[in-house]
Order: sequence, then C-alpha cells, then structure tokens
Amino acid sequence: MRVGGRAKKSLGQNFLVDANLQHKIVEALGAGPEDEVLEIGPGRGALTRHLVGTVGRLVLVELDDGLAEALRARWGRREDVHVVHADILAVAPSELLSEPSRALVVGNIPYNITSPILFRLLEPPRPRAIVLMVQEEVADRIAAPVGTKSYGALSVGVRAVADARRLFRVGRGAFRPVPGVDSAVVRITPRSPEGLRSGDDGSAAVDEASLRTLVRAAFQWRRKQLRKILRDHPDLGVPEERIERVLEELGLEPTARPERVSPRDFVRLASALP
Repeated sequence: MRVGGRAKKSLGQNFLVDANLQHKIVEALGAGPEDEVLEIGPGRGALTRHLVGTVGRLVLVELDDGLAEALRARWGRREDVHVVHADILAVAPSELLSEPSRALVVGNIPYNITSPILFRLLEPPRPRAIVLMVQEEVADRIAAPVGTKSYGALSVGVRAVADARRLFRVGRGAFRPVPGVDSAVVRITPRSPEGLRSGDDGSAAVDEASLRTLVRAAFQWRRKQLRKILRDHPDLGVPEERIERVLEELGLEPTARPERVSPRDFVRLASALP
C-alpha cells in the first residue's frame, strides 16, 4: 500500500523522492535493531520504509490527517511501529519514547518551523543523536564558525548543548513538489551529561532559560559591543561595575561583538551573571 496524498503548502510539505538520498540519510542516523527512533514528519514514508523492521521501535509523528491515517494503515499493526497523529511542537518528545536519552531522531522538517522544532528536540532529556534535513541556509547557520556572518543565536543555541556537523547538501530537485531553495542534512549530537556547565571541571551549572535570554539579547544587538549590550539591553540591565568585573574574570573583551563570542563563552558568561 502506497502512502499518498497531495503536498500541502500550509504545512510546508516537500516530499523527498530521491531513493539514494533516502538511504544516505538513514545511514547517517546509524540506527540498529536495538535502537528506538523518533521520526518527525514521515509524510509518505520516504525514510520510514527504510527504518521499519531494521530498528527496535519506531515512533512516527505526523500532523497531516490523511498522511497519518495512511501511515497507520500501512504500518500501524506492527508492534514495533507507533504512529502519533500530532504536532511535534505540541507534544514532548520524551513522552513518546521509552528511553528518551538513548533515542535517535530523524526527519525532513518544514522550513518554516525549523528553529522551534530544533529547540523542542534539545529540551532535556535530550536524545542521543538527531539527523535532520533543513534548509541549506539554516544548516550553514547551525554549523557556522565563530566570527562569520552566519554565526548567530541559532549557532549558539544548538552548540551550547550539542556538537553539530553539516553532512551533505540535498538539491531542490530531490523533492516533489520542488521547493524554492536547496537543503542540507545536519547531525546534532547532544553532549552528556546534561546540564550546561561553565567550567572545564564541570562546575557551575547554568540555567538554560538564562542562557537563551542572554544569547537572544546579544544577537538582537549584534552590532553593539558586549559591554553596552549587557548594560543597556532591557532584558539584561547588568550594573556597569558588575560587567567590568565579570568580563575581566572570564577574559572577555568589553568591546567584543556577539559574533566573536564562542558558545562556551556564552555559557560561562550566563553562569557568571546574576
């Protein structure tokens, strides 16, 4: 039985039809018979068909009514496949998995909600690894080196808690309907143990909400210097004397701009601020 259905623009659907690339993505995930895998947006089952029967348990989360029904009709009777008709942003991935921190995640996700999905997946407890197909520009931003134009809040938000690599490019011709941009596959590997730490010795756990506030404020004012951002941004308002002392202790230049601050240094700064 073929999982069909016309692509819906409202859901950002573009179906991967290149079989070689389907295999390549599944190989990049590296899932085996003992693994639990969460697939986001399986659509017509382009990746699903390569995973069914090869992994220990497969959880499919699909928002589209017709596609969810078709996926359930094709594979829903299998004990090792669980089809969830839901929006991944409305459910906690950890609630769908038996061992969230050991699970693997894969998906061809809608371009218009890439960042929210990424940060949902990176909420603790984080999976063992995530392989996603995203817009090429987003892949570049995730993996961007410090100091480059593409380096920003997304780069820091992901790499403060995980290692990230761009694996390979996927041209727009591999999809139906053909999107207006090219894609790329990224592999994101959350670090263990969980909990942000500011020191090399594992000390000073950092509140992740505080880090997000700092990073968001910094890149909202990315052309300004660190001292001014910390002092004047309405979400921060750090006293000047505190700024000077903290930056000196951390070895950070007060005149540095956000794109020159590494993910690790953002973690250290968030830990040192009140």
